[in-house]
Amino acid sequence: MNDTDPLLEATTALIPPLLTAIDVLGHAGRHMHPPNIPGLIEELTPFREPLKDGIEAFGEVEWPEHLGGFKIHAEKSASLAMQAFNEFLSAQNQSNPTMGAYRAMGYNTKATEAIYPIAAMLPPVNRFFLNPEQRDDEALINRIAQADASREHVGVMHASNSSDERGGFSMYVPEYYDGEKVPLIVAMHGGSGHGRSFLWTWLRTARSRNAIVISPTSREGTWSLMGPDIDSENLDRMVAYAQDHWNIDEEKVLLTGMSDGGTFSYVSGLRSDAPFTHLAPSSASFHPMLVEMVDRERLVDLPIYLMHGALDWMFPIDVARTARDTFSAAGAQVEYREIDDLSHTYPVEENARIFDWLTDTLE
Repeated sequence: MNDTDPLLEATTALIPPLLTAIDVLGHAGRHMHPPNIPGLIEELTPFREPLKDGIEAFGEVEWPEHLGGFKIHAEKSASLAMQAFNEFLSAQNQSNPTMGAYRAMGYNTKATEAIYPIAAMLPPVNRFFLNPEQRDDEALINRIAQADASREHVGVMHASNSSDERGGFSMYVPEYYDGEKVPLIVAMHGGSGHGRSFLWTWLRTARSRNAIVISPTSREGTWSLMGPDIDSENLDRMVAYAQDHWNIDEEKVLLTGMSDGGTFSYVSGLRSDAPFTHLAPSSASFHPMLVEMVDRERLVDLPIYLMHGALDWMFPIDVARTARDTFSAAGAQVEYREIDDLSHTYPVEENARIFDWLTDTLE
């Protein structure tokens, strides 16, 4: 391509506003709190038209066959991002604006997944899928660029985990992984969620910091919080699978999750024979009786990174404070994060800090 190439012009017309759209929609999702929705809609509105214009410009160009994959991924991602805008901007006219906003976030996650294959083709997309503080890390960028992303057992993978399947998992192994010992992060979705979507909350950090992420899907509509535990055995098999196929640091196996996933990180992670070395629940429920049922030896010195939003409307902040005090009294090593502007959503910006804590580099 050169400066007058219509393909370059079409790409420039679409990709920057598309990345911006995914970013601002993600920002809206992170700050979604029922009273905030009208303000978020106002913030999002100016970013819809540039994406719409980019889609039109991109569609006016005839793309050669060898760039067909690029075209498909770009158009699919842009269409999904536009659906996310439309859902979010129409939420205020719905009887339940919060649910409309949550549906919008689902479309934005799909837009993120759809554009990821382009990261290997375009530097701006490559940098987009890194933590912001590492987007100028030339050594990392070069390492990613030189990696063979077509190798087996690297990149984004799914095991019995299409959107209509339960009990499977999605995972990510950095494309530049070369056999070195790395941490394993098992990240669990919230109630009625899905591992295929939740994977994207952790991919940037894993790609930036060289970690493997498994994002499982509960066997039922949510995790086994009531009745028999039908999910822990599944989680154990996933950890064993990762250990069989990659060089996992046995001292850095994290179980984390959002909402019901965070609560289940207690239930599953506190088992005496659980394979997890660290726990990081977010926006989780908690009852002190849970600790009474746990082997005390499991709790002593157990690292727990407990994060919760002061605005959480589902599980009030006092739930997290009780968990902090109870685990600390039982001898666990608790890192407590009370986030003032967080409602009942996942704080993606915490991931880098969690990774520092997991790898003993937290200041």
